Amino acid sequence: MPLNRRKFLSRSAVTGAGVALAGAVAAPAAEAAPAHQGHRGGRKPKRYALTVLGTTDLHGHVFNWDYFKDAEYSDAAGNAQGLARVSTLVKQVREEKGRGNTLLLDAGDTIQGTPLTYYYAKVDPITAEGGPVHPMAQAMNAIGYDAVALGNHEFNYGIETLRRFEEQCDFPLLGANAVDAKTLKPAFPPYFMKTFRVKGAPPVKVAVLGLTNPGIAIWDKAYVQGKLAFPGLEEQAAKWVPKLRSMGADVVVVSAHSGSSGTSSYGDQLPYVENAAANVARLVPGIDAILVGHAHQEIAELKVVNEETGRTVVLSEPLCYAERLTLFDFELVFERGRWHVESVKASLRDSSTVEDDPEITGLLSDEHAKVVAYVNQVVGTATETLTTVEARYKDAPIIDLITKVQEDVVREALAGTEYASLPVLAQASPFSRTSEIPAGDVTIRDLSSLYVYDNTLVAKLMTGAQLRAYLEYSAEYYVRTAAGAPVDVAKLTNANGRPDYNYDYVSGLTYEVDIAQAPGSRIKNVAYGGAPLADDARFVLAVNNYRANGGGAFPHVASAQELWSESTEIRTRIAEWVTAKGVLDPKDFASVDWKLTRDGVPVF
Repeated sequence: MPLNRRKFLSRSAVTGAGVALAGAVAAPAAEAAPAHQGHRGGRKPKRYALTVLGTTDLHGHVFNWDYFKDAEYSDAAGNAQGLARVSTLVKQVREEKGRGNTLLLDAGDTIQGTPLTYYYAKVDPITAEGGPVHPMAQAMNAIGYDAVALGNHEFNYGIETLRRFEEQCDFPLLGANAVDAKTLKPAFPPYFMKTFRVKGAPPVKVAVLGLTNPGIAIWDKAYVQGKLAFPGLEEQAAKWVPKLRSMGADVVVVSAHSGSSGTSSYGDQLPYVENAAANVARLVPGIDAILVGHAHQEIAELKVVNEETGRTVVLSEPLCYAERLTLFDFELVFERGRWHVESVKASLRDSSTVEDDPEITGLLSDEHAKVVAYVNQVVGTATETLTTVEARYKDAPIIDLITKVQEDVVREALAGTEYASLPVLAQASPFSRTSEIPAGDVTIRDLSSLYVYDNTLVAKLMTGAQLRAYLEYSAEYYVRTAAGAPVDVAKLTNANGRPDYNYDYVSGLTYEVDIAQAPGSRIKNVAYGGAPLADDARFVLAVNNYRANGGGAFPHVASAQELWSESTEIRTRIAEWVTAKGVLDPKDFASVDWKLTRDGVPVF
């Protein structure tokens, strides 16, 4: 049975010290590996080889399928996605190493990110009486995961959905730094322990410590405030690793939903580091390896020296969406009455090198079919084709659709509050250069592909002066182009490497961006309601959570007072808005609020 929260809390109550008698599971007996020759006294030390496998940031990817394109997934790099592929890789490794010599972990962000996970959170929710078993639970149970760390996106659909998912899993969801806000005691099992039998030698005890991201306190504030707290990874690892060693752990592996860069996207809003995995390795003695998550990067092997012991800790982050599988290969030797980790090596396996495991695709074929039908469902009719092709340099109606939806959602959310009388503005970026909503029937898939990120909505209180500075920063996106010089739209944008998603429209204001001017002096004639923008005027800015938390380093917004936030994806709000309207007509949302100029003369 999985070590779930109720079992953990009851066991920790028995031990009296908050230390669970973790789920020690006996693996099948394994032969001790052959010894090296020439050991002192001619005796051969016992040896053991262990492989810890890891995935991270699965984000609901079971099939190698792009629900937004309604086709097999493909990209320029030739990657393949999904747990069905990972299952094939895992079976290969278990065959190579021996099933009883492997441990399978994940570092979080499991139940959010695709229409598949949205469907079973909102359309046919797992929380309903007699509701379905979550596809990710089904797949991960079938593959045989041993333990999974909590990711921040586990909280996106609320605690009830997460707890139901937890009950459906045959493995524990770990989070040593996810604690009860009042008692500060663990709200989830902090760790998992497994015992590996070794023929002719004492067993090997492996402890897995799970750590999640402190940013949950900001990103899912609406769900967790007053209920759960998320202290720093370093301090919690320093508390738990010695306990695990004192309980007899020969190997300590950390599964951390936290990147390795040492940076935070939320600035100083929290006193804890967002991407703290390398800090944990450097500062906390007693860790052998860390499975890294959250950053969506591919890091085959990163070695960090612990400052106290001088020992090397091996980190690895497999690419997200089940595109890679990490292997930590441990070599242990039994000396002086105990097992010692002699070496750790990390490597990656690529999901594109294998085919889907028919066991997994067969298990979830019905769920997959339901979701394909759902995203292809017609929810409205467009009076004309809308596209992002020119959205980087012209005020495009398709981006106005995003800002209109955000304005409406925030206005409704603040109704009846002291902020209800303030004007609501909204930001949006031209994420994709190829999005198109065709004239005629509009499907959920068409609308979802417009907003390619899993962002959610936040309302921030901003002044006119702050918004002017925000627009000036955004306008740095354009390459300075003298009046009269030829304009090549292919070379007009992305100055200094600024990506498209870090250029913002702001709806509700009218303004000009003078690209003949130096950065910092480009925003001209800013007005609200036809009158020049007053520095002390107050506005509500409907903004995505990435930007609200400091993503892109736009001025003022991260430190601005937060009035409201939610965990429903903006792409879902767009689909709901169009479904309610029935007809997608630009006259209901489009307006030309801004234009590019040079010395006051429009560029287009």
